[in-house]
Amino acid sequence: MTASTSPTRRRAVVIRHVAFEDLGSFAEPLARREYGIEFLEAGVDDLSRAEAAGADLLIVLGGPISACDDRQYPFLADEVRILESRLRADRATLGICLGSQLMARALGARVYGAGTKEVGWGPLSLTDAGGASALRHLAPHETSVLHWHGDTFDLPRDAVHLAATDACENQAFLWGTRGLALQFHPEATGAGLERWFIGHTLEIETTAGISVAALRASTADAAPRLERQGPAFFDEWLAQVGAGAPS
Repeated sequence: MTASTSPTRRRAVVIRHVAFEDLGSFAEPLARREYGIEFLEAGVDDLSRAEAAGADLLIVLGGPISACDDRQYPFLADEVRILESRLRADRATLGICLGSQLMARALGARVYGAGTKEVGWGPLSLTDAGGASALRHLAPHETSVLHWHGDTFDLPRDAVHLAATDACENQAFLWGTRGLALQFHPEATGAGLERWFIGHTLEIETTAGISVAALRASTADAAPRLERQGPAFFDEWLAQVGAGAPS
């Protein structure tokens, strides 16, 4: 585990499944708000540690595994338990891609194969609730976002639906006032995606209709906008969940 904390700083615990799917553009807003960031590496660190459940903010990042494959990846059960605890307590929690699927699972919703992969850049369609939230910074007239998933989930009972795409109805939901699940990747950066193209090479090569060259070209076009809008969204969400800069 890597850590940078002090007793007086807010603490953000980040569960990371693969090194190249990291905080991306979200690192800067956290640093500006003087968060101490602790990375817990799935499959290496003990995710059941109390520090994860007790952090001021928990972020569960993406990864190329199924959210329900506890047999091969038993640490997923720990993640679900942590998420259940935080969501019940309405503590600030953000799930991205795999993280959103684990949130849906923790809330009793079904997670399953979508039947087709959604990989590449495209706009979101925001619901009225989504347009009134911090996701307004990611509205289609502002930016496209990165999609990279083959699984999806049903909307959990009592969750607020925030966003969709043509390929995936449930792209984002709000749970309580401080739990946010995002199937897409608002944290992605152009430079960071070069590592994705290496780490996901097998998936790219075996998925019809995508290639490194095409993804690189669309990233060059779309990433600069998301690199502005993604941090704006995240900064506003942090403020809304009571995670403003320390006084």
